[in-house]
Amino acid sequence: MAIALMALVFVYTPATTLEIQDTQFLVNGEPTFLLGASYYAGLGASDDFVDRDLNELKKLGFNWIRVWATWSAFENNISAVDNSGNAREPYLSKLKNLCRKADELGMIVDVTLSRGGRIVGSVPSTQEAHLNAVAVLTQELKQFRNIYFDVGNERNIKDKRHVTFQEAAALRNRIKELDPDRLVTVSHASDIPVEELDDYVTLVQVDFITPHRPRNPKSPHQTAEKTQEYMEQMEKLGRVVPVHYQEPFRRDFGKWQSETQDFLDDLKNSVKGGAAGWCFHNGDVRAKDDGRPRRSFDMRESEGRMFDQLDEDEKAVVQRAASVVSE
Repeated sequence: MAIALMALVFVYTPATTLEIQDTQFLVNGEPTFLLGASYYAGLGASDDFVDRDLNELKKLGFNWIRVWATWSAFENNISAVDNSGNAREPYLSKLKNLCRKADELGMIVDVTLSRGGRIVGSVPSTQEAHLNAVAVLTQELKQFRNIYFDVGNERNIKDKRHVTFQEAAALRNRIKELDPDRLVTVSHASDIPVEELDDYVTLVQVDFITPHRPRNPKSPHQTAEKTQEYMEQMEKLGRVVPVHYQEPFRRDFGKWQSETQDFLDDLKNSVKGGAAGWCFHNGDVRAKDDGRPRRSFDMRESEGRMFDQLDEDEKAVVQRAASVVSE
């Protein structure tokens, strides 16, 4: 007698959910300020590095990271999709693994895509490929409810990164067709002009805005006022969404070298102004040919995990950041 064998199907049960209520994020149904860290090259880090970094961030009160699905720096292409937007292994699997680890820790993951740039290699180079990429990632990551997508990093820069508002809207719509509850944004380099803010919230219909504020000594002290301006402008537009600072200034970017207090002031003013989240941004040394320390931009075994590459100012920031949020 033939014996029918039934295959066991593993169904992943998410531990962490991300939603929005008015101008706040909800994590597992609770209003939560997102305190995060750049973790751009997370798909190139070992499991051990990821485990140690995420656990350390969690203990320090951080609850999200920003990782790129299209990242290639220092001759190390770790993109989860290829130039046509198709899945690229083993990095798609590494992205899933990272999302799972974060989910189990109650942490949120910002999954960012870019159409090009200084250190981005394997990327969708056309709108068709870009649409394919967001579709692939949406389907592959659908089980994880602790992620959101930034479909076009700094879309307003007029180089290979440029994504028009119409293209951004189509990318957002493709994701929503496949996963209606997935949160989607598209980021903007510098402060968002009021006329473009209208396009973000009414044409593209982002779930939250992600302006990358200017990187100069005055910036940290302007953040509260700027956040309130966004709120007032969106009220006039008839649709108010959260303001999320997912990529502020960082050390070793340009002439201005931000110090510990600059980061903490910017974070404090983000909270004071009513923002929904803020990121401890970190990356390579732009003035050096080898970029070292590369921090979150390169976390291979040869470079070390993110925490091992931070300088003293940055270590002070991550030690004190959570206390600023809770003040």
